[in-house]
Amino acid sequence: MPQSGKKNHRPFSRWLTFILLFSFWAVLSGFFDWFHLSLGIAGSAGVSFFSHDLLFPQRGLPSFRTIASPALNFLLYIPWLLVQVALANLHVIYLVWHPRMPIDPQIVRFKTKWREDFLLTVMANSITLTPGTATLDIRAGEFHVHALSRKVAADLLGGKMQDRVGRMFGQKDWQDHG
Repeated sequence: MPQSGKKNHRPFSRWLTFILLFSFWAVLSGFFDWFHLSLGIAGSAGVSFFSHDLLFPQRGLPSFRTIASPALNFLLYIPWLLVQVALANLHVIYLVWHPRMPIDPQIVRFKTKWREDFLLTVMANSITLTPGTATLDIRAGEFHVHALSRKVAADLLGGKMQDRVGRMFGQKDWQDHG
């Protein structure tokens, strides 16, 4: 007898998860003999059977609109982040090559209303990928970030990156104004 608390997933989501995992495995492995293909099938089947709900948590499959909007926002976010990384590299080069080396290291704290672990992780990784910053801790939506200079700290507190990450995941109001 099925438990009332468990979600009833359609078998199609397991098959789609299997197909995605096996395709990814085949592309990365590069081995197409029967032995390796059977290992890839067995591994993909096992993982898809036990964890298909991680890829498709809703009943059935998400709609195209549910997938397309975050995917488009992600594709727009990546070039923006790469530009920010390049600009931050130039700023760090300036700081290092300046005769007085005008660094002013500090810990910057700012809050966000986000509570989703994945969104917080993307934000923390985006900050840490940018030279001159390192995410030290996140507690209850409060980021603690090491900033190499005042300019870097001001850029973080300006909120442009938080806004971009939030927009990517459909969050409108990222900052805690209280």
